[in-house]
Parts: sequence; C-alpha cells; structure tokens
Amino acid sequence: MANPFRTVRIFASELVGELQKASWPTKSELKDSTIVVIVACVLLGLFTSISDFALYNVVDAVTSLVSR
Repeated sequence: MANPFRTVRIFASELVGELQKASWPTKSELKDSTIVVIVACVLLGLFTSISDFALYNVVDAVTSLVSR
C-alpha cells in the first residue's frame, strides 16, 4: 500500500502549481461580476414571484368556477 502522507503531499504540491497557473480576476472585475450576479438573482426572484402569483390566481379562478 502506498504511503498516504506521500500522496497527500504530492496532491498538495500539484494543487499549488495549478492554482498559480490560474488567472485570477482583478478587484474591479470581481466587483462587476458580483453586481451582475446580484442583479440576475433579483430579476429571477421577481420573475418567479410574478409567475407564482399569476399561476395561483389562474388556478384559484378555475377552481372557483368548477366548485360552483
């Protein structure tokens, strides 16, 4: 069986090497991306809320017609 400490050490050194090769965003790019994500979440939340409200009213109207 292989030495588990050796494999962890190899993994950690390869991980550091890959992270050094990655391109990291600048502070302004990170801020802009964060704003885009927050706006997209708000828009998706509004769309979901409006769709849910409309669907609820449609189902309520149909069930009130059927129950008469």
